[in-house]
Amino acid sequence: MHSRIYFDHSATTPLDPRVLAAMGPYLSGDYGNPSSLHQEGRIARQAVEKARAQVAALIGAQGEEITFTASGTEADNLALIGAVRASGKPGHVVTTSIEHAAILETCKFLASGGTKITRLSVDADGVVRPEGLLRALQSSVTLVSVMAANNVVGTIQPIEELAQLTKLHGVLFHTDAVQAGGKIPLDLSRLQVDLLSLSAHKLHGPKGVGGLYVRKGVKLAPIIFGGGQESGIRSATENVAGIVGFGAAAEIAKRELDEEAARLAGFRDYIAADLQRNFANAYLFGHATQRLPGHLSFGFRGHETEVGKLLTALDRDGIAVSAGSACSAHHAGEPSGVLLAMGYDEQKARGLIRVSLGRFNTKEQVLRFLKILENAVSEIYGRPALAASEQFEPEHEQDFQPANC
Repeated sequence: MHSRIYFDHSATTPLDPRVLAAMGPYLSGDYGNPSSLHQEGRIARQAVEKARAQVAALIGAQGEEITFTASGTEADNLALIGAVRASGKPGHVVTTSIEHAAILETCKFLASGGTKITRLSVDADGVVRPEGLLRALQSSVTLVSVMAANNVVGTIQPIEELAQLTKLHGVLFHTDAVQAGGKIPLDLSRLQVDLLSLSAHKLHGPKGVGGLYVRKGVKLAPIIFGGGQESGIRSATENVAGIVGFGAAAEIAKRELDEEAARLAGFRDYIAADLQRNFANAYLFGHATQRLPGHLSFGFRGHETEVGKLLTALDRDGIAVSAGSACSAHHAGEPSGVLLAMGYDEQKARGLIRVSLGRFNTKEQVLRFLKILENAVSEIYGRPALAASEQFEPEHEQDFQPANC
């Protein structure tokens, strides 16, 4: 009997056993509060500061520039609300139409208090164009927030160019790097980014811990008040075990990033090539090449409304994939806001299947997934859906550009 295949790493990742081992002592014997001055407290503080340095090293930052939070969502909230409040006026936030809900809902909150919100459009690949940002920067702007990589379609944004353009106008730049952290190189000693959000559970660390990079000199107002932990930016007793796990996960991700990215990109492109070769009317969402290494989002033209049946059949047969962001599961059946923003009609915006691969996936699992997918497509859509079309002509979707597995 085969074990289940987990291809939903953009939702969350399994905890790496090496990370669990690092967390172990702080789940049992080393239980001190890192704000306490006695030996138990000092041990906890040393563990937190080691992890801070490990997370900083992942993104080319300094340890003192990392503030630990309870999630990537909290980090996003702190970046946007904290920057606007520190400015002393309602301000103006520029973001995009395809951000995670952690950004878009925070912008709605800020708007209710008088903050002007501008949402930049994206092209058919889900890419923010610099000229659109340049137009927005002609007015007074407090902060620009553009995600590093999209959680639904996997498209990687030109963060370096966008941040440089923003800094030329003297404006703060934030990026939600929750999906990108540990998967693609991020070097803040080079990138002109002021604020960057991360989450441990997206890179084989524990749930319930995130981090916000705050460049030296950038002022944020706190949004949680209490004992003044985390340099006064984020009050609350630190989650020591979770933070230690975050640090270990970041260190592993940095050490193995290049090799792992190449391996997962190979798997991704193998799946893409198989889809084009063996499935009629299969098409790709997002940029054909500028995408996360292990991320592939696709649909079947003419069968978009039946995607729920297909996902149920795959789940029944031991495959865990998704129809988009896990954070939007309570909106199941509604068209994807990301896909609508990319120019898809409502039918196609309901038809996305997201495959996201991770550290413990194997080529054998990829091959088994494709066989199970073939059977499920035949069952739900019928055999003609498996006859590859000789006229494979996506509308504005990109053709697949596979690499060798």
